[in-house]
Amino acid sequence: MITIVDYGLGNIKAFSNMYKRLNIETRLARSSDELLGATKLILPGVGHFDHAMDLLDASGMRSTLDDLVLNKRVPVVGICVGMQILANGSDEGTRRGLGWIPGHVQSLRKLPIGNDMPLPHMGWNDVSATHSFDLFAGLETDARFYFLHSFYFAAANQNDVAATAHYGQDFPCIVHSGNVSGVQFHPEKSHHWGARLLKNFAEL
Repeated sequence: MITIVDYGLGNIKAFSNMYKRLNIETRLARSSDELLGATKLILPGVGHFDHAMDLLDASGMRSTLDDLVLNKRVPVVGICVGMQILANGSDEGTRRGLGWIPGHVQSLRKLPIGNDMPLPHMGWNDVSATHSFDLFAGLETDARFYFLHSFYFAAANQNDVAATAHYGQDFPCIVHSGNVSGVQFHPEKSHHWGARLLKNFAEL
């Protein structure tokens, strides 16, 4: 059972439809009570960092999510802005993030050697794992995913960077630490590669 956190952002229907095609059951959680008993969590998100945090706080689910993820060690994957709010904060706003993986979200312009590529970064891109991990099983070669973003997750610990993509230069596009993962791309829009990643998450 996959619990999709519905706090008002993200392609909720797309995730439900993809899991339906995979014959994997999902449910939506719009309140703390609906989170109870969750064994796998998807935290979607699109748009602005601060807006995502405002909506998540307003949903009343924040403390329950912290308990599930940090204390009960329930596996969670953040998608796009859902990945970015896993960090401590973002240059895009002033709100504190969830802090589930230490790091700070920065503009692609702040990549270590600079980046003059057009923003947002939009379209299909190869993704390369930096090490083997279960979420990426079967995707080690020729994996391509759909991106739409201007910011990236600068992890405090490089060991938490699980995969990179290239846009002018390499940038982290998957972070992973313990039971917490985040992907910058949109697996729900990424055809069979996205389906494989979401299936992998269901089977963790």
